[in-house]
Amino acid sequence: MRELHTEILIEAPAERVWSILADLAAYPDWNPFITAAEGVLEPGARLTLRIEPPGGRPMTFRPRLLAVLPGRQLRWLGRVGVPGLFDGEHGFGIHPEGEGRVRLEQWERFGGFLVPFLWRRVAAPTRAGFEAMNAALKARAEAAGTP
Repeated sequence: MRELHTEILIEAPAERVWSILADLAAYPDWNPFITAAEGVLEPGARLTLRIEPPGGRPMTFRPRLLAVLPGRQLRWLGRVGVPGLFDGEHGFGIHPEGEGRVRLEQWERFGGFLVPFLWRRVAAPTRAGFEAMNAALKARAEAAGTP
């Protein structure tokens, strides 16, 4: 098992950050990492996501939603091929850090037979994608609060 973890402070309330994260149809407008997203945010549902990690290969996949907790958490499980080959549990956590401020964390836990062989190739582009998405979400959420 391997894990990537990123976080960023956002000067916006949890509800605003969630509304941006949950608006899948708007991802092409602002998200440099997950450039297309479709589906219904309910546990057990499947999403269709296109990721474009910087320096990595674009990929479309269909993860299953594990948790949808408005204003707090979004998690899904994606797989490449059959279960146990290359699986990734992806998550977002929204944590209040005082009035009108949150800490957004984004992580992924990778498991499966191919992880040791592919880790060096996927880790850096995936982390860069997380950081780019975090920064873009921060900019969008903070801009929404300005008159």
